[in-house]
Amino acid sequence: MDAKKSIELLNKAVADELHAVHQYMYWHFHLDDQGFGPLAALLRRIAIVEMGHIERIAERILFLKGDVDMVPAGQVQRITEPEAILGKAAQMEQAAVDMYNGFALKCNENVDSASKQLFESLVTDEEGHFDEFDKQLDNIKRFGPSYLALQSFGSAPTESEASA
Repeated sequence: MDAKKSIELLNKAVADELHAVHQYMYWHFHLDDQGFGPLAALLRRIAIVEMGHIERIAERILFLKGDVDMVPAGQVQRITEPEAILGKAAQMEQAAVDMYNGFALKCNENVDSASKQLFESLVTDEEGHFDEFDKQLDNIKRFGPSYLALQSFGSAPTESEASA
């Protein structure tokens, strides 16, 4: 096994996950500000899962005696419309699935079963995230603006909060 090859792939994964965390938190802030509490919570929850991915990947890099590069793969895109956010998030998750599947194959060729298994487990998580975003997009398409309007009810202040 060539540890350097695996470390390079793992650091690319760290960069992708960092970018996802930054992007999802940006969207979380904006969706919450717009009153879309359930969608905002979804983005926040998935960002936290992505942070856990970074930790797992970093542990593997350190085990292989590498250093963790904490540089995001891209800039935050300033998208603030809920449907566009969900579309971009689904696209990001699908890209991660494709990337991690490729990385798993490369780790297999490099005879690094542990890194291969890590990437395979990440594929499963990212597919789940894609499915969540895709379901939300489907709901918007099926129910239109009414679905988004329903998202705002969970974040309306209660009578006691409004009078405080």
